[in-house]
Amino acid sequence: MGRLDDKVVLITGAASGIGEGTARQVIEQGGKVVIADLQADKGVALASELGSHATAIKCDVTLEEDIAAAVDHAVAHFGRLDGMVNNAGIVGAVGKVAETDVAAFDFTMNILARAVFLGMKHAARVMQPQKSGSIVSLSSTAGVIGGLGPHAYTMAKHGVVGLTKSVASELAADRIRVNAVAPGNTVSAMTSAVIAGDPEATEAAAESIASGSLLGIAGMPIDIALAITYLLSEEARYISGHTLVVDGGQTTNGMAGGFNTAEPDLIRENGQTGMAD
Repeated sequence: MGRLDDKVVLITGAASGIGEGTARQVIEQGGKVVIADLQADKGVALASELGSHATAIKCDVTLEEDIAAAVDHAVAHFGRLDGMVNNAGIVGAVGKVAETDVAAFDFTMNILARAVFLGMKHAARVMQPQKSGSIVSLSSTAGVIGGLGPHAYTMAKHGVVGLTKSVASELAADRIRVNAVAPGNTVSAMTSAVIAGDPEATEAAAESIASGSLLGIAGMPIDIALAITYLLSEEARYISGHTLVVDGGQTTNGMAGGFNTAEPDLIRENGQTGMAD
């Protein structure tokens, strides 16, 4: 018996990073997964690897019609939707508050905040009639305290925490649970691009993250995927409106400065190709 036996889960940004790790966990735990990602070829390849209980669809989370289509695809392909994971993300606009470009700010908010709202909206559309479901969205330690990320990123991730509480309150009457996970520094293509300047430099990113960790280890996608899987499962049936922090103790200590004084434009190809958070 798996935690997610026969449950259908849609994951945005599922072709890489935390999203990919979560997709693999869904299959391992007996579920079925819809891989919704802007990286269409990578999504199809992952679905093929995972087998008949996985399917992929191209999804630009800045477009409501794409998110709606992904939800409809889940229902058409598997007959229902039990779990929605709003995972797609970028670093986004970087810079001091007086110097942040507004267009970059808007693009960041569209992916990190508006897309989460749209994911909740369309998941609720199909979950409410069945009177069941679980929605999990990705916040961040930057959504819990300040100084851990760029301003737009921090604002959006705090918004995910607030929206999670608000929507959980509404959907409780329909037996739909709404939670969030706030990862600390986690090895992924996105963090590798930020830390080492190369999305493929995961070993260098892991060494850097481990060196700054209170526990002396680097967070890996599986660490976050296990938390997401728990919140999707019936083991968490009495949990809603909660943000689960998975950060190796990072938020017990804090870190000031960081991204807001960084020189690189971290929107780069990360924002354009939809690399997972």
